Amino acid sequence: MSDLSRGGWDFSEAGGAPAGGLDVLAGDADRIGPPPPVPPTRDGASPADRPPPRRGDTVRTVIRGIGQTLITCGLVLLLFVVYEVWVSNLYADRKQHQAQHKLATDWQHGLDPLRGEDRLNLPIGKQVVLPVGDGFANLYIPAFGKDYVKTIIQGTGDGDLDRGPGHYVNTQVPGQIGNFAVAGHRVGKGEPFLNLDQLHPGDKIVVQTATNWYVYTVLGSQPAYRAALKLSGSQRQQAIDAALAATDRQGVPGREIVSPNAVQVIAPVPDHPDETPTRALLTFTTCHPKYTANQRMVVHAVLTRAVGTHGSALPKELAGGTL
Repeated sequence: MSDLSRGGWDFSEAGGAPAGGLDVLAGDADRIGPPPPVPPTRDGASPADRPPPRRGDTVRTVIRGIGQTLITCGLVLLLFVVYEVWVSNLYADRKQHQAQHKLATDWQHGLDPLRGEDRLNLPIGKQVVLPVGDGFANLYIPAFGKDYVKTIIQGTGDGDLDRGPGHYVNTQVPGQIGNFAVAGHRVGKGEPFLNLDQLHPGDKIVVQTATNWYVYTVLGSQPAYRAALKLSGSQRQQAIDAALAATDRQGVPGREIVSPNAVQVIAPVPDHPDETPTRALLTFTTCHPKYTANQRMVVHAVLTRAVGTHGSALPKELAGGTL
């Protein structure tokens, strides 16, 4: 048998290529065998057999992408709200508890941040220098519940307000002639003034220092408020708002809504910075409406009585009080 004819195959030039054999063509020596089959698509058709994409398919793809993006943004926003409203409260409550504990310990050791001076006789021009970030008094608001108590922190910076209601450093201190002004968050970060809109004319606000209890009364028209309680529906709320907006003899209302830059509300005589104060006032400020910072809700109160501290006894304005 010839070397060019083995196993029934003729590899001579004349023999040609047997059926089913290796067919190597000139200029295509690098390709061996038939081309690989084209994999079918999901619907079983090859790419060549598939129809071109329709306009509706493109629109649906775009809408699907937009929907997924909106869902993602919604989840991120939801997480942010959870942090602002819930998680930030946990951190703030812990910081407030630490401030309360430190102040109570200081008082037990005879350390008074206010130095025990008689605030009722402190001249308007005399300012007390307090360390920013430290607590110096406790705040009680019976209308917010018998367990409501917050230590007031010196300063209104972000870090100060994260610990509790903050005292405007250039305003007066508890019991002093002038305006003792305090700011607080309304939603999240401890939210000490969450329900500030629930204060009404005649409601009591109690401030405790190392030596005295100071009782303030929310301004506004108490007779008009009592008359408003006899109404119903929207008329009732409108009448209550009007009673709170009523001003006293010095032109100070019980409550007002102002812009964030209305600094005159914390003047010694609120809204009348050129007048000389003759009374000890208290002012609260917080964001308004809830969940926004577009405006400020401001509540004013006047000192109506003060009583010295006696051990653990409470003033009669608080539950179980006897003083």
